[in-house]
Amino acid sequence: MRYAIVTETYPPEVNGVALTVQGLEHGLRARGHAVDVARPRQRAERVGASHELLTPGLPIPRYPGLRFGLPVTGRLIRHWRTARPDAVYVATEGPLGWSALRAARQLGIPAATGFHTRFDEYMRDYGVGFLEGPALAWMRRFHNTGNATLVPTRELAGFLRDRRFENVVQLSRAVDTTQFHPGRRDQDIRTRWGATPDSLVVVYVGRIAPEKNLDLAVHAFRAVQAQRPDARFVWVGSGPAQARLQAANPDFIFAGVQRGDALARHFASGDLFLFPSHSETFGNVTLEAMASGVATVAFDYGAAREHLHHGVHGAAVARGDDAQFIREAVRIATEGATRDAMAVAARRAVEGLRPEQVASDFDDILQGLRTGGRNASTAMA
Repeated sequence: MRYAIVTETYPPEVNGVALTVQGLEHGLRARGHAVDVARPRQRAERVGASHELLTPGLPIPRYPGLRFGLPVTGRLIRHWRTARPDAVYVATEGPLGWSALRAARQLGIPAATGFHTRFDEYMRDYGVGFLEGPALAWMRRFHNTGNATLVPTRELAGFLRDRRFENVVQLSRAVDTTQFHPGRRDQDIRTRWGATPDSLVVVYVGRIAPEKNLDLAVHAFRAVQAQRPDARFVWVGSGPAQARLQAANPDFIFAGVQRGDALARHFASGDLFLFPSHSETFGNVTLEAMASGVATVAFDYGAAREHLHHGVHGAAVARGDDAQFIREAVRIATEGATRDAMAVAARRAVEGLRPEQVASDFDDILQGLRTGGRNASTAMA
């Protein structure tokens, strides 16, 4: 089979969408399929790989290093006439994504879309809450143009169906438990952070941006620090809110963007992972923390709703209950035996999540679209 993936973010960009899309691409290749990728040309990039179609793009305001693709419907039509895919997966809702849906429709190629980002909730985080409804309507129009909308959780599938999104299909997520592993714990890294083997290291991993609700992480850590003065707070990632946070909190450690094994070592070298975001469609970092053997505090939706059992692997807090989030962070931080037991249980909980199974399910969905939905229907949540 030949598949095409269209995305406006892709490694070396580091974010959940880019890494998820790359994982899906690699999974299809491992199953013996040919996969073409259409994406914006990244900064200083002249040519892509032989299977890549690079398109024009522009920087995303307030997100240095990320770009969105410009419309290229005609170019995609010409390209796919030459190398026609059996099905197309459109991962992002930008101008390039719209072009892909138009091209696929004109050529009669089935297309699935991926619902990766709650742009409607971002409107509140950036001070334009009045656009939340129009943003959701725009997203509904985009996704309903395709033949199926892929989502990572049952909760999100139900939410979208209730809001008139059509043909919603659940495609679960997994985590590489070989890469993310408690054995990656690195005392040399902890020493650079000023932490002894007995110190408490609190970690945040992700974009350092307003939509991540980061002020709550700061408040939670300060409450932890009042009980554990030896605690260190390590931030892994980058983003537009970093300068403000760094200036206001000179004792915080900003480790920058980490990838691959380095990211795995940073995760496993922490003792408590705080994930205060309330605008994720899933939150891959929750699974990565659990696989790394790190007790986690997150809100009870997305990956936490699917996999993080409250009181067993950490704390899954009712969304919006900031006071409880802080209390749970303090409790787990100050109860060493409880925290250690949660770390072991968290690792065990995700050991059965296999990326190979996700690739197989993704393959079945795309083949089902090509054959008129027979296989895709079996994946409906």
